[in-house]
Amino acid sequence: MTSSAPIIQSPKTECKAERQPRKAAALVLGVETSCDETAVAVVKRLPDGSGAILSNVVRSQWEQHRPFGGVVPEIAARAHIECISDIASEALKTANTQLTDIDCIAATAGPGLIGGLLVGLTFAKSIALAHDKPLVAINHLEAHALTVGLTDSIRPPYLLLLVSGGHTQTVLVRDVADYHRIGSTIDDALGEAFDKTAKILSLGFPGGPAVEAAALNGDPQRFAFPRPLQGRKEPHFSFAGLKTAVRREAERQQPINDQTIADLTASFEAAVCDSVIDRVKLAHRMAVVEIGEPDALPIVVSGGVAANKRLRSALEKFATTIDVPAIFPPISLCTDNGAMIAWAGAERFARGPLAGGLDTSARARWPLDESAAPIIGTGKHGPKA
Repeated sequence: MTSSAPIIQSPKTECKAERQPRKAAALVLGVETSCDETAVAVVKRLPDGSGAILSNVVRSQWEQHRPFGGVVPEIAARAHIECISDIASEALKTANTQLTDIDCIAATAGPGLIGGLLVGLTFAKSIALAHDKPLVAINHLEAHALTVGLTDSIRPPYLLLLVSGGHTQTVLVRDVADYHRIGSTIDDALGEAFDKTAKILSLGFPGGPAVEAAALNGDPQRFAFPRPLQGRKEPHFSFAGLKTAVRREAERQQPINDQTIADLTASFEAAVCDSVIDRVKLAHRMAVVEIGEPDALPIVVSGGVAANKRLRSALEKFATTIDVPAIFPPISLCTDNGAMIAWAGAERFARGPLAGGLDTSARARWPLDESAAPIIGTGKHGPKA
């Protein structure tokens, strides 16, 4: 991947573009480096609020982290440094555009691994300053929350179920930049539970796809795993106990064979689906009451775990029982990508004025709803999301 011109040129002393009037139509370059994907995309937002992906280049680091059974932050940050400029050049080339045509640079500023965030945000600041472009710092969770506006032209309000490697929560999306967190996890996120289950059963990394593949031929009723917090009045999630139940059952089944692994993973997925549906059902009722909308308030599901076919099917079936639409971004946009960052930047840019800009710092912890009260399990530094 090469570029005919350098991405970063001689920097200027100020970014005058940040003082220029905003316009509804925008061409935005998005940069994502919050974990183990290096991603850059170009997205176009039209005056009517619709959008189009002109390019979306993602380089995964799975092979570099696989020997360690999980993401190593130092390796991730170095890998971002090695390829981010080439990926940005490829994204511009694929979009048949150049930086002079870009209206705004958007970059993930948090939450995530601080080393990776610093790489992407610093890169974005450099090209924004060098090319006199405004910069908008994006909350990674907000990008997941708004993706359906790009892919399906869905506008708020809606209930968001965000399920990813580090975050599991339900959020009432009232509007762009207006979020109310309803429920969150008190321990492991759902993606972490998938990864740890895969590690327990030696299925490899990344854990989510490995567990899903192993469960295809399994019996989901063989093992009666717990459904954490099912029926509870508080709308939070918990998956640590489920993960522990899988470990204990696996220990009892030694020596373990392929069919038992299939049954363990299928039973794990069944428990996950039941738990998630129970929590979403409660959160949806609470969201409807809060916003005063009819029961047709859509359910939007985003994040890496939203790619799991058994969970998608269960959520779609549940949504039909309460006569509401269940909306999922394409699987390629459920995992981390630059297009969702660019789109969130476009939505912010269209509303202006932009906050932070070149003065923004990377944040390992950045709750989507910063006014949300802490819950049990948030740790001494408060909630990370």
